[in-house]
Amino acid sequence: MELRLLRYFVAVAEEMNITRAAERLHMTQPPLSRQIQQIEESVGLALFERGSRPLKLTEAGRIFYAQAQRLIAESDELLPLTRRLAQLAERIIIGFVSSTLYGPLPEVIRAFREAAPHIQLSLVEMFTIEQLSALKGGRIDVGFGRLRFDDPQLAREVLFDEPLIAALPEGHPLAAGKAPVSLEALAAETLIVYPSTPRPSFADQQLSAFRDHALEPGSTQEVRELQTALGLVAAQVGVSLVPAGVDGLRARGVVYRPLADAHVSSPIIMSRRVQDQSETTALFCEIARKFFAPA
Repeated sequence: MELRLLRYFVAVAEEMNITRAAERLHMTQPPLSRQIQQIEESVGLALFERGSRPLKLTEAGRIFYAQAQRLIAESDELLPLTRRLAQLAERIIIGFVSSTLYGPLPEVIRAFREAAPHIQLSLVEMFTIEQLSALKGGRIDVGFGRLRFDDPQLAREVLFDEPLIAALPEGHPLAAGKAPVSLEALAAETLIVYPSTPRPSFADQQLSAFRDHALEPGSTQEVRELQTALGLVAAQVGVSLVPAGVDGLRARGVVYRPLADAHVSSPIIMSRRVQDQSETTALFCEIARKFFAPA
């Protein structure tokens, strides 16, 4: 049935008067009466009680009215929804944990801007746990985090398994020379982990690196951010495990050393919605895979 006819019926049902409904619809009464009759013939049931003044809906009419209202409301929402989706197609929002900026992610962003200069790109720093809800809620389109997870609504790809290195205070005995540092030696120090909240987080990966080798740090200091952790390392409060890319961040008073223990790493994971078929998202992910691929 045409949406136009549903609008005629709703107008008559709400006005309970053919004349007023015709005025509301900017038409004359006879053609409106014929349209209502056509609707009843199509349904095969009387929708208005005959001879009642004002008009009254039959039981079938009340059911038909409710469904007609719903269909009209959905139709009225369709155009603005389509416009919003078209606008969204012209932008992409990326969530990321701060440590991923020390790797290829800035190159990915630059390459995407060059490949799609008409697409508005926004960046939002957020923890991996926050990215999961933001992805499912449509607040971001792609997330770059470090935690493994399983969620049927989200697709995740490990782009790179980044080695962890030791961040040591300048002048510390373990910082002497260029030799790799063992986790056993680091376990004797105060371990500075981040972020303290929300958990699970990269802090748990730092602690797991020791526990996977049957080690337990003597003491730990939890902080909110990487920069705070490096500041406390420089202040000789303790040591920390950081992604290898952080080596490019020359924090004053901090020395970086590789780990002697093999396979101590943290993944960089790209996540997106399973149902997102946007060409914009696909392009961004394709560029990310290219720059994160092993050389």
